[in-house]
Amino acid sequence: MGVYTCPRVFTSSTYCCRHHPDLATRAAVNPRPGFAAGRVDSPAPFHGLSSLILRFPPNFVRQLSTKARRNCSNIGVAQIVAASWSNKDSDLSAVPAASAVDAAATAADLVVPAQIGLEDDLAAVDSEYADFGNGVQLGGLPDLKDASFLSSDGSIAIHAGERLGRGIVTDAITTPVVNTSAYFFKKTADLLDFKEKRATSFEYGRYGNPTTVVLEEKISALEGAESTLLLASGMCASTVLLMALVPAGGHIVTTTDCYRKTRIFIETILPKMGITATIIDPADVGALETALNENKVSLFFTESPTNPFLRCVDIKLVSDLCHSKGAVVCIDGTFATPMNQKALALGADLVVHSATKYLAGHNDVLAGCISGSMKLVSEIRILHHILGGALNPNAAYLIIRGMKTLHIRIQQQNSTALRMAKILEAHPKVAHVYYPGLPSHPEHELAKRQMTGFGGVVSFEIDGDLKRTIKFIDALKIPYIAPSFGGCESIVDQPAIMSYWDLSQSDRLKYGIKDNLVRFSFGIEDFNDLKADVLQALEKI
Repeated sequence: MGVYTCPRVFTSSTYCCRHHPDLATRAAVNPRPGFAAGRVDSPAPFHGLSSLILRFPPNFVRQLSTKARRNCSNIGVAQIVAASWSNKDSDLSAVPAASAVDAAATAADLVVPAQIGLEDDLAAVDSEYADFGNGVQLGGLPDLKDASFLSSDGSIAIHAGERLGRGIVTDAITTPVVNTSAYFFKKTADLLDFKEKRATSFEYGRYGNPTTVVLEEKISALEGAESTLLLASGMCASTVLLMALVPAGGHIVTTTDCYRKTRIFIETILPKMGITATIIDPADVGALETALNENKVSLFFTESPTNPFLRCVDIKLVSDLCHSKGAVVCIDGTFATPMNQKALALGADLVVHSATKYLAGHNDVLAGCISGSMKLVSEIRILHHILGGALNPNAAYLIIRGMKTLHIRIQQQNSTALRMAKILEAHPKVAHVYYPGLPSHPEHELAKRQMTGFGGVVSFEIDGDLKRTIKFIDALKIPYIAPSFGGCESIVDQPAIMSYWDLSQSDRLKYGIKDNLVRFSFGIEDFNDLKADVLQALEKI
C-alpha cells in the first residue's frame, strides 16, 4: 500500500503537516514491490500508519462555498474540514471489539492512546516527497507486523486499511471519498516516468481509487490474502475471474447447487469460448477425482455454503486434490463471510464475495470482491481493467462503513438463524430445514470443522404446495419479500417464484427447487420479534 499525496493547491503558509510519533523511531520506509500502473497489491495483511497527516487551517472551511460544503457533507473534503483545527496534541483510542465468532467474548484489550505531535517545518515534507512529482501519488509505508493490538476479526474489520495506514493523507477518522475519473501529471516528464515505471499513479479511474484501496486492504486483512480486487458486483467478480483464469478450450468443475446466474454463465456463455464444465454434487469427492483425471481442469469453482440449500464443500480436501493436478480452487464464500470461514487458510487459492450481502450489510450497495495471492489477483486485475466494471468510490465508502459493524451483525445473525432453524425443524407445518448448524444437515460435521458460525440464512420447505407457501410468506410482517440477503433487515423469498419462475415446475425440480421452498435471511432485528412473526405466519396456514 502506498501514500497518496494531494495536489499542492495551498501555499506552505496555509497548512501544515504533522508526524505520527509511532513511526518516528522507525528507521526505514520501504516501498512496496509489485505495484504497477494503478494497482495496489501487498503481500502483508497489515499495513503501517501514514507518517504524515495534513492539517488544514481554520480559514480553509471559509474557502469552500456554501454549496460545496453542502455537497461534501459527511464525505471527502467535509471530513477533512471537520478535523480538529487545534494545535494542541490529541488523544486517540480504539474501542474494544468482541470476536466475530465468540458471542461470549465481551471485552478486548484497549489500545494505548497515541500522542500526536506537530511538525511545523514543511521543508522536510517537500524534501521527502520531492520525487513524487504529480498529483495523487504513491509511496512506501512501513508494515505493522507487530500490530498485536488487532487480535480479533472484529477489530480488523474496523481498523484494517485505516488505523493501520491508508493512502489518503488526512487526520479524519473516517476514510474520505475520492471522486475522480482521472489522475493528472504536472508535466510530461512525470508522465514519462510513470510510463517507464519510475513513478506510480492510478492514471485513470478504472484502474484504481484511493478509497477503494482502503476497502481492498481491509478485506485482504480479514481473509489473510495478499491482494484483493473490488468490482462492481458479485457477478462481475465471478465472471471476470472465470474468463481470466480459464483458457479458451479449458475445463472447469463446479457444483450442482449454486447461484442461478452463475450456472447460466457457466452453461451458456463459457461454451462460446470453448470452455466445458463438469458439474458434481458438493460432497461427491469421487466425481471430482474422476473429472480431474479425465480432463485438464483449470479451475474448481464452487460456493460454500451453497445457494439456496447451504451445502458445504470440504475445502481442504478439494484443494489438495485439485492442487495435485494443477487446478486452481476458488470458493465463493458469500454465505459464510470471512468471519465464519477462512477459505484461503483452508487451502483455497481464491475467495469471492458478493460484497453486496454481508460485507456491506445494509442493502444499499452493489459490489463484488476477489481475494487471494498477488499473482492470481493481478492476473484477474489485468482483464478487469480492460472490461471495466469498476466499483464507484462512493460504494466503497458505504462498504467500509458497513464493515465496521460486520462482526456484531454476524454474531446476531448466526445466533438468530441457528435458534430459528431449530424451532422450524420442530414445527409440524415445516417439512424440512436446510441449515449447516443442524445435526440433520448432510455436511454438519464438516461445517463444524471448517466454520466458526453457520450464517444468517435458513432455507426450509413448508408442509404444503405453492399457494400455501405464498400464504405463509404474505403473512410475515417483519421481513421484506425481495432477492438478496445478509443485510440488517430480514428478507424472505420463495425461490420457485423469485429466481425460477421462468421455468416449468418439472424443470425447477431438476435443480431441487420445490414450490414450497423458502429462503429466509435473518437480519439483526430482535430474536423474539422474529420468532413471534414466523410462528404467527405459520399459524395462519
